[in-house]
Amino acid sequence: MTIVPASRRAFIKSSAAVTAGLVLSPAIVGRAEAATLKLKCSSSLPNDPKFANGRVYYDNLVKNLKGNGLGEQVEVAFFPDNQLGQEIDVINSVKLGVIDLMVSGSSISANLVPLVGTYDLGFLFSSFPQQTKAFDAGAAKPIEDALLKGGNIRIIAWAYNFGSRSVLAKKPVKTPEDLAGLKIRTLPNPVITECLRLMGAAATPLAFGEIYTALQAGVLDGLEHDPPTILASKFFETAKFYALTQHNFSPLAIYFSDMTYNRMDPKLREGFLDAAKKAAVDTRAHGLAVEKEALAALTEKGVTVAECDREAFKKRVAPQIENFIKARPESKAVIDIIRATQA
Repeated sequence: MTIVPASRRAFIKSSAAVTAGLVLSPAIVGRAEAATLKLKCSSSLPNDPKFANGRVYYDNLVKNLKGNGLGEQVEVAFFPDNQLGQEIDVINSVKLGVIDLMVSGSSISANLVPLVGTYDLGFLFSSFPQQTKAFDAGAAKPIEDALLKGGNIRIIAWAYNFGSRSVLAKKPVKTPEDLAGLKIRTLPNPVITECLRLMGAAATPLAFGEIYTALQAGVLDGLEHDPPTILASKFFETAKFYALTQHNFSPLAIYFSDMTYNRMDPKLREGFLDAAKKAAVDTRAHGLAVEKEALAALTEKGVTVAECDREAFKKRVAPQIENFIKARPESKAVIDIIRATQA
């Protein structure tokens, strides 16, 4: 189990050595001798073993690798807290095979393959269990195929972000009118940005690692994210009103470089993928349980958690889905499956 300390300065200082290590890694070159397979896993979230989905997934992966008898054959180094760069840089590094694994929402890969943005459409999913049923019914494969073809990235499995995305702001938000003029951070993703704009906000795309200081400086009036992430990243220190818009049930993706996949020994790869899929299932269960706990913790820390006029927001966002289908007709089959799936 290797968790790299979150020292940005130390990481930058040793970047040349890291690059050399990647080039010479047996995972990349595939040496003939029996050597430990070394992989690198990235997450933008803090190194929190309870409320940060990247760390939770990593711990489950290590556990399941040991359970499959691969604890000595596969070593995964975990880099939390944007240590390997902002997410847009990391997803491109996964594409190129420089980074092996990335735990992040589906949204970031829509920058490489726009069809993935289907999952970011506002109010498309009704819950995470409904999402899983829709994926099992066929709503995942077209997206996975498109990402592999267009981005050289495989989806090992889909997990859950730790709760639906809602709006945390510096003032109460109950209606679309309350959002008017508020600079709300969104992922650097056009679909989510459009969703928040339709909801009434001055949607402001920004890298995850820049959120806290932007809130402090008044560049942002709030953000949209799930409760555990808000807790783990301490965003509650700068904004105290959490409106349960639940506009997006963003799936958590376990991204795997196709280059790494193809360079792995087939027998070892089979055991690794089995462990990685089991880890995603374990992470789903944890995510469902921890959302309520995080909401309670936020309340204890002075955040006002409140219901809002969710139907008013949903009505405002409704045109987004039809406009997306017009722009990307291939998304219709996926959307139809999701809409037809009951929780």
